[in-house]
Amino acid sequence: MKRYHCPVELAVDIIGGKWRPVILAHLKEGVHRYGELRRRMPEVSEKMLTQRLRELEADGLVTRRDLGTNPPHVEYALTAEGRSLAPVLQALYDWGTARADRTGTPIEAT
Repeated sequence: MKRYHCPVELAVDIIGGKWRPVILAHLKEGVHRYGELRRRMPEVSEKMLTQRLRELEADGLVTRRDLGTNPPHVEYALTAEGRSLAPVLQALYDWGTARADRTGTPIEAT
């Protein structure tokens, strides 16, 4: 088991990176199918999104449910552990909104 020297180190190890917190923030809003996540995150490649979703699933933050349809449809949702991140994700969202306002940085809704 990996040893950490600071709780923030553990948190960043789990949710750090460019796309993990963004995926978690979208799933905080509710269950999303893969295609919906792709549309909400136009800058991420399919390979990267798939890889990050698998990692989040392996870390116990996201569940994947195959709807058994043809063509295949898959839904992703936060687990209880993932939902425990809601206050952290909301704080990041609020800070990002305030920062955008202070700096005049546009944020495009997708």
